[in-house]
Amino acid sequence: MNKKNIALFCAFTATTIYGLNHTIAKEIMPKYIEAFGLVQLRLLGAGLVFWIFSLFIPNERIQKNDFKRIILASFFGMSFNMLMFIKGLSLSTPINSGILVTLTPVIILVLSAILLNEKITILKFCGIVLGFSGSIILIFNGGEFIKNAPNVALGNFMLLVNSISYGTYLVIIKPLIIKYNIITLMKWMFLIGFVISIPFTLSEFSSVNWKSLPFNAIWRMVFVVLGTTFLTYLLNSFALKNIQPTTIGVFVYLQPIIAIFYSSITGNDKLDITKILASILVFSGIYLVTKKSSKLNLKR
Repeated sequence: MNKKNIALFCAFTATTIYGLNHTIAKEIMPKYIEAFGLVQLRLLGAGLVFWIFSLFIPNERIQKNDFKRIILASFFGMSFNMLMFIKGLSLSTPINSGILVTLTPVIILVLSAILLNEKITILKFCGIVLGFSGSIILIFNGGEFIKNAPNVALGNFMLLVNSISYGTYLVIIKPLIIKYNIITLMKWMFLIGFVISIPFTLSEFSSVNWKSLPFNAIWRMVFVVLGTTFLTYLLNSFALKNIQPTTIGVFVYLQPIIAIFYSSITGNDKLDITKILASILVFSGIYLVTKKSSKLNLKR
């Protein structure tokens, strides 16, 4: 199996984990841990694992002129992104989360046009409009209180911001992924992301009653830390080393399918007409954006 096929398998595996996470992470908030407390757990837990793994690889120095990009990538990929996603998920529903995350490829295209001078055709522009129309429908369809979803509109908006942040991260991190060992890069980025997030996460993290957590909460937290955080960032980083960000973005199309299936069988969410309509708009937009898409030139 060549590196490209391995990279595609890594991206697929990461997307599957993310799809399950929409429900698994939702089930422990806020009963066992608040949203921002879970963010600190992710950054602390996965960060420690990356630092432990770094002990078994050759020591690698980061060049000073790369730290600015690393800090930006840490902000958009490790702190702000996680804060928006977890808090948005705690306020909204797993299916909404799964649908809105599929806007990431559209966002990557827009950012590529702005930062990398990639041309946007009329077809792609129409796709962008359709995709965001679907997200707007979800955002403004949040007036009704849903079980364990106290503010759907605000949650959907935060999930949209999360997609923008993650798309920004993928574009920023590409040159660094090629230049450095993945473990070296991730250990520093998670450390920086952890420090940035402390003012927002420390209070909720400290308030968790760790000694009284039941097993069904513990295994979900372990999944979020080792699966959704450590493993997905490792897998996506390896994939990004060998394929373009837009290709990785395509795999998020699987997330709503996995999220809808898993959240439905576990009784955490249900599909309705509005979500179906929003999904059609989002997927139509994605189809137009990715149709005959040109390759990204991420060389500096």
